[in-house]
Amino acid sequence: MATFLYKVGRLAFRRRHYVALLWIALLTLAGVGAASAPTAGASSFSVPGTEAQKAFDLLEQRFPGMSADGATARVVFKAPAGEKLDSGANKATVEKTVKDLGDGSEVVSVADPFKGKAVSKDGTIAYASVKYKVSGMELKDASKDALKETAQQARASGLTVEVGGDALTATPETGSTEIIGIAIAAVVLVITFGSLLAAGFPLLTALIGVGIGVSTITALASALDLGTTTSTLAMMIGLAVGIDYALFIVSRYRAELAEGREREEAAGRAVGTAGSAVVFAGLTVVIALVGLAVVNIPMLTKMGVAAAGTVAIAVLIALTMIPALLGYAGKKIKPTGEKSKLLGGGRAKSAEKASRPNMGTRWASFVVRRPLAVLLLGVIGLGAAAIPAASLELGLPDDGSQPTSTTQRRAYDLLSEGFGPGFNGPLMVVVDAKDSKTPKADVTTVTDKIKALKDVTTVTPATFNKDGDTATITVVPDSKPSSVTTEDLVHGIRDAGTEVKADTDSSVLVTGTTAMNIDVSQKLNDALIPYLILVVGLAFLLLIVVFRSILVPLKAALGFLLSVMAALGAVVAVFQWGWLSGLMGVEETGPVMSMMPIFMVGVVFGLAMDYEVFLVTRMREAHVHGEKPSQAIVTGFRHSARVVTAAAVIMIAVFSGFISSSESMIKMIGFGLAIAVFFDAFVVRMAIVPAVLALLGKRAWWLPKWLDRVLPNVDVEGEGLRDLDSKNSDPDEDRELVRA
Repeated sequence: MATFLYKVGRLAFRRRHYVALLWIALLTLAGVGAASAPTAGASSFSVPGTEAQKAFDLLEQRFPGMSADGATARVVFKAPAGEKLDSGANKATVEKTVKDLGDGSEVVSVADPFKGKAVSKDGTIAYASVKYKVSGMELKDASKDALKETAQQARASGLTVEVGGDALTATPETGSTEIIGIAIAAVVLVITFGSLLAAGFPLLTALIGVGIGVSTITALASALDLGTTTSTLAMMIGLAVGIDYALFIVSRYRAELAEGREREEAAGRAVGTAGSAVVFAGLTVVIALVGLAVVNIPMLTKMGVAAAGTVAIAVLIALTMIPALLGYAGKKIKPTGEKSKLLGGGRAKSAEKASRPNMGTRWASFVVRRPLAVLLLGVIGLGAAAIPAASLELGLPDDGSQPTSTTQRRAYDLLSEGFGPGFNGPLMVVVDAKDSKTPKADVTTVTDKIKALKDVTTVTPATFNKDGDTATITVVPDSKPSSVTTEDLVHGIRDAGTEVKADTDSSVLVTGTTAMNIDVSQKLNDALIPYLILVVGLAFLLLIVVFRSILVPLKAALGFLLSVMAALGAVVAVFQWGWLSGLMGVEETGPVMSMMPIFMVGVVFGLAMDYEVFLVTRMREAHVHGEKPSQAIVTGFRHSARVVTAAAVIMIAVFSGFISSSESMIKMIGFGLAIAVFFDAFVVRMAIVPAVLALLGKRAWWLPKWLDRVLPNVDVEGEGLRDLDSKNSDPDEDRELVRA
């Protein structure tokens, strides 16, 4: 592989005009496609295989036009102090608001609180339920704006009016976080390279790659039902890896220049060596993202595949456009150790300073001398950080987790005040009595069993469809939607339904937003272990091929698991326990988003393997070229520690920007990914990895002979390049590469 990529790098360097035009043409094509594509809303949400989804599908068949999974809004009214809502002026305002709410084209029905007995016992709080044809993720902005405007008009009369429910589901606003992340990345790159031009190349190529990826997603969004969250994830991952991959190749190019090679030769060798590491690092990220399909949640699968496509583009750009840009730059890109004149280059260094080893060398030498102490300190530290993960509680966010400044949260609190906490998470029980001879009697039996359960406040009378073979029953729990008690109630109703099924021919299903959240959390929990086995297993096999070792990939996987557990512990401490919540802007603590563990495993595993490949590949390269194991560790750090540190800081900066989001879910993802990268890059890869390799010595690179014969030789360390002579390059090399 190194030889092939070496030829790719030299070809791109010489044919830079064609390469640059090709990528500009692709960016333009994707941009035109995005601009001309029909506007797409958020993707539809379904969870195949869950009971809640089966119930939704059944309701669509038996109650046509009901829009069972359609969005709902609860417009909550509260009378001024000392007044009641049924007084003349207040009642008139409520009735006018109900009438205005029903004017929307996507509205199915609006329930009058006075006719539907939706007024609290003291007469001060009431709510109007609005039902829509489509889900909250598909609802048009015009319908959401009309809902907000109607509520605002009602407030003008003196009533307190707030809006809750999933109808106001919106794409989280992250403000200028991407710009902040890019700005920090630019500063880090300038410090790393000592050159504005060299620092600009990774930024430019990353932005082009993200532009192509996100524009393509936008162009295909309507046809493939891709939501706005898909492009957000692709942008976050694509920007981070795009900068990192280009960073490694530019850094290796400067190192090759420092060894006295000509610029075209240096570009070829940079792509052949660092580019090989980029390919395998990119493959691990792609495996981790595409592997999200095992969860069998279509929206999550699409997000993973789209982000993986953006990563693949980042790899291709790093391998081709970076050497092309290096060709344009010429002598303006300095060898390693030299800075541009603008940043203080050209000054003579003292002999003492010039001969002084860099920070990476000094750190690696320290670890090699004290490997056991460093290993124990790193493992104990991460183990301590992981302790809170033992108390991990998973759930999906509801309006109760919103900031108190939002209308959704205020509506949630008003409903809890007027009708009890469980009123915010009603359960819908569906009784399928199509095969029963006594459907009404079966429904009565189900109702009685539900009333006998604990934590039940209200059970509404059953509503039958036109054929009389299916009924719905609304159950209001006594506890809030995200509580363990409510989850136990859902399981209790389902257990009672199993008993009914055994005694009759009727089936009982529980659905609704609360039940769907519980089912999704369970589905994600069940998929976590298979996902870990798939992703870690495939990446383990891939790393065996890369490093030609058993213990190095094993150590990489175990180190990753340790860093992920520590990161989950930090997430629990901040978002569940409330530690440093004020600093992080966390207004409401509660269960950790159920998608967080599997999402963190997928994204962080791919990124962690980046650092593993880039750092350890340079060590293996030194070892293959004859250095002792301990010296190879120092050599690897001398050449790679600075650039790996810069890459990690860039990743952390990009992810940390999302902590400022007003959406708790995005805030949690940003914090979790940032702290995970910090733990993995600076504790696992920079401390534990060299300590373990120092303790293992030559055993680290052991591989059974039979396996060595079976494995393909991908030559990531560039052994095949040692015999190449740039002065004797084949003039027909371009045609040879095309044939390859």
